[in-house]
Parts: sequence; C-alpha cells; structure tokens
Amino acid sequence: MNDKQRSILLDASASFLPPPGTKLSYGTSGFREDASLLESTMFRMGILAALRSLKTKSVIGLMITASHNKVSDNGVKIADPSGGMLSQDWEPFADSLANSPDPQHLVQLLDEFMKKENILLNEGECSAEILLARDTRPSGARLLQATMQGIKSVVGAIAVDMGILTTPQLHWMVRARNMGNKASELDYFHEISTSFRSLIDLIPTEGAKSKTNDKLIIDGANGVGGDKLESLVKMINGFDVEIRNTGKEGGVLNEEVGADYVQKEKVTPQGFDMADVGTRCASLDGDADRLVYFYIEPKTENKIILVDGDKMLSLFALFILDQLKIIYEDDDEEDQIRLGVVQTAYANGASTAYLKFLGLEVVLTPTGVKYLHEKADEFDIGIYFEANGHGTVLFSDATVEWLEKRNRGFPVRSRGSEQQKAVLRLLAVSKLINQAVGDALSGLLLVEAILLHMGWSIHRWNELYQDLPSRQLKVKVVDRTAIVTANAETVAVEPSGIQDAINTEVAKYPNGRCFIRPSGTEDVVRVYAEASRQEEADDLAKSVAQIVDRFLGFGH
Repeated sequence: MNDKQRSILLDASASFLPPPGTKLSYGTSGFREDASLLESTMFRMGILAALRSLKTKSVIGLMITASHNKVSDNGVKIADPSGGMLSQDWEPFADSLANSPDPQHLVQLLDEFMKKENILLNEGECSAEILLARDTRPSGARLLQATMQGIKSVVGAIAVDMGILTTPQLHWMVRARNMGNKASELDYFHEISTSFRSLIDLIPTEGAKSKTNDKLIIDGANGVGGDKLESLVKMINGFDVEIRNTGKEGGVLNEEVGADYVQKEKVTPQGFDMADVGTRCASLDGDADRLVYFYIEPKTENKIILVDGDKMLSLFALFILDQLKIIYEDDDEEDQIRLGVVQTAYANGASTAYLKFLGLEVVLTPTGVKYLHEKADEFDIGIYFEANGHGTVLFSDATVEWLEKRNRGFPVRSRGSEQQKAVLRLLAVSKLINQAVGDALSGLLLVEAILLHMGWSIHRWNELYQDLPSRQLKVKVVDRTAIVTANAETVAVEPSGIQDAINTEVAKYPNGRCFIRPSGTEDVVRVYAEASRQEEADDLAKSVAQIVDRFLGFGH
C-alpha cells in the first residue's frame, strides 16, 4: 500500500469511527448488533469484501441482514466465491478490523494483513467486484451507503447494488457469477421454477392423483421472503399458495412471526387461527434462509405440530435414496454415489435413528452451518439441516457430470424409462436446491415437489418417525470457556468429572441423552436433553443444569 492509498483509507475511515465500548465478534451469522452501532462495522466490512475479492480474484457478496433478529438489529454476512460463507481463516481478521479503535490503527492493520496475504492494490484496474444486497429493514439503506464507502476506499474495487434480496438469492448470484453464469434475480427465479416444474412433470403416472395436493399457507415473517415468494409463485402455474405476513399488511419483521418464532415457541404465527386447522403451513424467517413446516391440530388453541429441519432432511434423504436405488437397479457398478447426511448433536435422536435405519451414513459436526456445509461437501451428495430449518443438499461437480453423462448414454429403447426419469429427477434437484447456502424458497419448492411425488399429506410426512421429547435450558456461568467439548460437542472433557456426573443422570432415563456446550456469544452453558417422555426430558435437563451450576456457576 503506497502513501496515497493510505491517505485515502485514513480520510475515509475518519468518518466512520467505532462507537465506544462496543466489541463485535464474527460468528456463523457474521456480525449482528443494534443497527445504530453498525456504520463503522459496515464500512470496514466493505473494505474486507474488497480485499477478499482481490485475494481470490473472484466476485464476493456482502449481505446486510440480521436474519431472524428483531427489526431494530442489523448485521452483515460475507459470501465467498463458492457462494458459501466467508472462509473461517478470515474470521479473526474480520474481528480485528471491526474492533480497530481508530483510523491509524485500522490502516496499520490493513497494511500488515495485505503484506501477509500478498494482496496488491493496482491503480486504474477494476480488479475487485462486490455484489451488495439488503433485506427490508429500515436501517438497511443507511448501512448500505457506509458499506459502499468502504468498498470505494479500496483502489480498484467496485460495488454493485443488487437491491433488496433474500440472503440465499445473493449467495446464489455470487456462485453463479463465479461459475460464469447469468446471475440476475430473474435468472434465480427461472432456474428454480423450471427445475420445480421438471420434477412435477416426472411424477410417476400412478402418482398423478397426488397432483391435487391441498392448499399451502405460508408465513413470510413480514420480511423479504414473502414478497419474493409472490414473484416466484406467479412463474409457477397451478401452485395453490396463500402467503400471509408479507410485510405489506403492517406487521413487524420477526415479531411473533417467522420460522425461528414458530420453531422455538411451537405456536402459530400471527395471522393464523383455528380456521387453518389441519392445513399444510410453512414459515420463512426474516431473510428467507430458514424454513419450517407445521399444522394446527383441532382443539389445541394456537399450538402446532412442528415439522422441522430434521423432518425435511429425512424427506430429502428418502427421496434421493429412492432415485439412486432406481438408477442402480440391476447394476453391478462398484463406484456408486456416496450419499451422506450431516447433523449436529441438536438433531432429534429419533431422526438420526431413522436415517441410519435407511442405511445412510450419518455424521455429526459441531453446531454451526459452516461446519455442516464443510462436512456435507465431502460426499458425492451431502445433505445437511439443522432442526431450525437451515440446510441444503450439495451435489459434487463430478456427480452432476456423472448424471448428465448417464442421461446422454441411455439407448433409444430406454428413453423415458424409470431409470432415466430417476436420473432426470436428481439433475432437477441439483438445480432446484440452492447449493450455495440454505434457502427457504428453493427448499420449500423441493418439499412440495417430493410430497406431490409421494402423494403424501403433511400428516403422512410427519409420521416418518416420532420425535423423542426434548428440553433445552441455559445456565449462567462465570466463564463459559471452562467448558471444553469433543466428539461434535457431545462430550464435555473439561472441567474434569463433569461428564461422569452427566452420564450418571442420563443412565436414569430410558432413551436418555444429554449434552452441554458453551454459548458462542454469552456467558451461558446450553443444556440439551432427550428422553422417552416429556417429563423425563424436563427432569434430565434440570438435573444436568444443576450439575453445570455446581461445577461452573457463581456459587461454586
């Protein structure tokens, strides 16, 4: 960095001083905070995105959103060249950048990092490009301007404002651009709508009756997803959908609406009532990267039966496994597609047992989408979902090429055979599902296509297995870092003796399972427990919480 470039950065950053006393940490979901505190952070993340683009020689994405947080919050997520999340190697730099106390320290930090990473600024060359987008939060426009100022302070960087989008749309666009494909919002809608229609057209003749599936009601969380879904539905003829909580009716973003609220509280979102009993319903979160299904049972007031991310994962796995079995029928190939499923310890034990019953390889990772995505990417076809409804299906490039080659290789007499249709279904799934990141809109279309294919109602889908009762608690502690876990957070190895105490409690309950893990953001330890009955799960969680308090609480 030369003196002129330093001067530009010093002058620009002087207008974006960090608020005193604010310390931020870049987690799985990027930075999130009250929107009034984020202008300096957005400016600095604009710089980071530009440097990431220079380093990777690729288009980078920057999304301004706080997902399922309340409307007064905002935040930022960086999309890497693959469309996935920012490389974990750069997260410490993001932390240092956001928390740098003044312009001089900031520029020194940038200078040192650019030397270490061998990042060069070339005047007169537009060698960095960042796609920007925001959700519907009122603070988004102001924070977008701060972000653009950050990008423009890096010589040779250009910012492209893509407008108001869902988070998965921006991730999809970044991936598409770096693959050399068209990457507008219309291109996104066209790809997932045509892929959905392909799956519908490939439903077996005997399943034709399932094409009369009943109406779907969707809760849009008063966010960007409801509006985008309205545009998408217009491109799909005959899709009987009613969208509520689009944000146009005066509702507040994520306030008693949305996938996070529905999944945690297990009650109906605002705008739903007993008139909807038995109807298939779905809920998006504020930036439309999470999706859960539910239905209201009779005589339960506003209580719901939740069909969560575990059930979506199981539905997708079952469908893909069925297609692979058809493809490999009468086939002695040894190098068959490796299909794997990735979960966290929070996945309901009944779902893991069901997936293993299907003969699938199931792998656990620590909590956090970045860990799930990385592990799923190791399979030919990898499926991952968190119970909260965030997840996707990843197809390796080699698998897509194999499917395309297989499709071209069918002899004339086998055209239209069940084997070819199974190949075409998997190719359609690979284009419908958003392989960059979890996407509520593409996930919803895949669920709907599979239910139509199977001829299943939401009630039949929910009967794949019965969830074990569970309970989650959190315990305030002096120092959460005193907890050290292993085996994908299922075992506490420190402090010494705590896991033995937990094991003693777990052994008292049929189908008992319990683990503890430190929060990533606050001084609490989270407790998750399962057992055969709800009262037992409650008691197990409570007794383990007392163990945590005894070892780590304020009175220990």
